[in-house]
Amino acid sequence: MSGVQRVALVTGANRGMGLETCRQLGRLGYKVILTARDEAAGEAAAAGLRDEGLDIQFRHLDVTDHDEIRSLIADLQDNPGRIDVVVANAGIFPEGADYPKLTSALDVDMETVRLILETNTLGHMALYQAVIPVMRTQGYGRIAILSSVAGRLSDMGAGMAGYRMSHVANNALARIFAAETEGDNIKVNTVCPFWVKTRMGGPEAPREVDEGAETITWLATLPDDGPSGGYFRDKAPLEW
Repeated sequence: MSGVQRVALVTGANRGMGLETCRQLGRLGYKVILTARDEAAGEAAAAGLRDEGLDIQFRHLDVTDHDEIRSLIADLQDNPGRIDVVVANAGIFPEGADYPKLTSALDVDMETVRLILETNTLGHMALYQAVIPVMRTQGYGRIAILSSVAGRLSDMGAGMAGYRMSHVANNALARIFAAETEGDNIKVNTVCPFWVKTRMGGPEAPREVDEGAETITWLATLPDDGPSGGYFRDKAPLEW
């Protein structure tokens, strides 16, 4: 990193994939801004990683609050003075409360769909709008957007309409922002970690959290000749 300590911001990072991504980036020498809506849980998660010897700072962030997003980015521009990486991990899946029974698109409440889209997609889009100008001034940026196979058009199925649409949109945003930042040394990609043992994934999931986070960390630390505008799992491209 040429003597410069990179700074990574991870959303929804008090547990699961977000927490493990903070751990992996911290072990690589990054200063990590661990963000979460739950202040007590976020503070505790950051303290636990600091106990492991990692450079972790907690900041409150509700991605549905666009004013808070802008305020946080402005604060981070002052201290620590740069933002090199964003991992868009925060997300909700209320349609999966009775999983494997899937809420039909014919029955889902529209307010639920709006909340999913605002949390999983639109809030993060506001974050990209705020952080990309900072990355441009640095001549460096990496954005890793959490997606899901539920958002693949190639095998789209029934149920989970809000969740599916949010990840179709996340994949589109990766392509859009990758095109908008071409030539700026900013890489924007989506990642599907597959089915992971988290609170959302459940105990029956076949993957451990550290394995699920590996590709996220890879995308967050891509070299200058790395891909942008792609959709990945296990560091390999996925079909859209």
